[in-house]
Amino acid sequence: MNVVRDRSQCGLSPSSRTVYRHQVAYYIFNVGHDQAPRAIRLLHAQVWPVRADEPHSDALAGGDLILVYLAAPTRMFIARAKLASPVHGWSAAELQAQPGDTPCGVSLAEVEVWDAPVAMQTVLARIDRSAGARADFEFGVVRITRGEYETAVSVARGAP
Repeated sequence: MNVVRDRSQCGLSPSSRTVYRHQVAYYIFNVGHDQAPRAIRLLHAQVWPVRADEPHSDALAGGDLILVYLAAPTRMFIARAKLASPVHGWSAAELQAQPGDTPCGVSLAEVEVWDAPVAMQTVLARIDRSAGARADFEFGVVRITRGEYETAVSVARGAP
């Protein structure tokens, strides 16, 4: 099996990513409700597959913060993490940790898998939904606001 080592082999342009972005971006990594065991394995391995055609794949950068979300009918956040890399081709070790057909992904750091998942309904009840916040998504990577991210994390940590 060939190990993809650079962004161009993932279908991503090496120059398409913003290099001098100073602000942290916030995302949801959305997975099927039946993918919870695989998601937990990936989180513990500190890797996450991202398809080249996924929205925001060119924008993901080290330092960005993510929430991992199990889609309907579960609709629960199960973890948070910090991105340790942009989308890149897997190293041999990452490829072994991520047995799948996606040749690229991101490395993770500061992973917190929550003992008590956070219901999306609880988060939605605490945020301003006028900008279109919702519980169901079409894509695997969804950009969110800092406030949405912080609300989910505060609920997970038991804030009233």
